[in-house]
Amino acid sequence: MNMTILVVGASGATGKWLVEELLNRGQNVRVIVRSPEKLPDSIKNHDRLSVITASVLELTDEEMAGEVDGCYAVVSCLGHNMTFKGLFGRPRRLVTDTARRLCNAIKANKSEKLTKYVLMNTVANRNRDLNEPISFAQRCVIALLRLFLPPHPDNEGAAEYLRTVIGQKDNAIEWTAVRPSALIDEENTSEIEVYPSPIRSIFKNGQISRINVGYFMADLITDDKIWNKWKEQMPVIYNKEPSS
Repeated sequence: MNMTILVVGASGATGKWLVEELLNRGQNVRVIVRSPEKLPDSIKNHDRLSVITASVLELTDEEMAGEVDGCYAVVSCLGHNMTFKGLFGRPRRLVTDTARRLCNAIKANKSEKLTKYVLMNTVANRNRDLNEPISFAQRCVIALLRLFLPPHPDNEGAAEYLRTVIGQKDNAIEWTAVRPSALIDEENTSEIEVYPSPIRSIFKNGQISRINVGYFMADLITDDKIWNKWKEQMPVIYNKEPSS
């Protein structure tokens, strides 16, 4: 089935893999990017790609509603740049504010069909719907991240918005927050492992390639069986470790 999917953060290190995979699967993809020139050449001129040049938080409510209109799914691969300005400058609530405004835009359109919202999050964030064990040492590290690294509370806030405000039985939106382990760069997909909660502490984090994260998010969007398994959850994904 041919669908239209809106992706924000499409020019990022993970978002580009998601967009490419969705296009490879025959989907129409709409992206909002500040710098279209940063899109990879492999997708930049694709005939099923629509590019909106804008900063997502600078769109008006009416413009935002227009961009999500008709979209089967909305995906946020947004993150903060690993520079001093990106980590500590504005907007500090980029991911959370974007989630809130996109969800409000979806609701404003009053579509008869549920829209999927997929959030790329982090394994360092807990799913508070589950009793996820956490060591004292890990608790201390996460407390320090909240105090001194603004992107971490932003990631937590976005997931909490979906978990508590959108919730489990919204009449317009279904959601999932994907929690990758330590991200690495690889050029090819490989087998992955998906769990409802982390199976390792953040000190023994495991790894996941960005291309695998993009592929898994594409699966969530295009495969109803996978979506129904993980909707309203926060799956944690790892590259599958080789057998010993």
